[in-house]
Amino acid sequence: MAELANCPNCGKLYVKNPVRDVCEDCYREEEAAFERVFQFLRKRENRAATIETIVEKNHVPEKLVFKWVRNGRLLIAHFPNLAYPCDRCGKLIQSGKLCEECAKTIAKDLERFEKEEKRQKEIRKKTYHIK
Repeated sequence: MAELANCPNCGKLYVKNPVRDVCEDCYREEEAAFERVFQFLRKRENRAATIETIVEKNHVPEKLVFKWVRNGRLLIAHFPNLAYPCDRCGKLIQSGKLCEECAKTIAKDLERFEKEEKRQKEIRKKTYHIK
């Protein structure tokens, strides 16, 4: 069954689907902006443009450019200066959801948690065997 949602851009009610995360009107606006940005980046002199340059020259929101890079619509292989923010700290990255530092921190935290869980389990085991 179709799910109704409010458009995150304009607040208008729309039927949510796996392809679009905004209403039809906002989708058309995003597609027009994407076409402008893509045509801008296709020019040889603009292929190394940064996010800031793209936003400034094409009058598009930065979060929209991040969305296109994250979704693979603008390929980093073709446009090497494009990136998007890490989901945890906001540092610009070119792949995945987390930067290397955040991934390492989470891995260390998980390892520490698992060691503590194992220690707690051993304590419980010893406690129950003594009684």
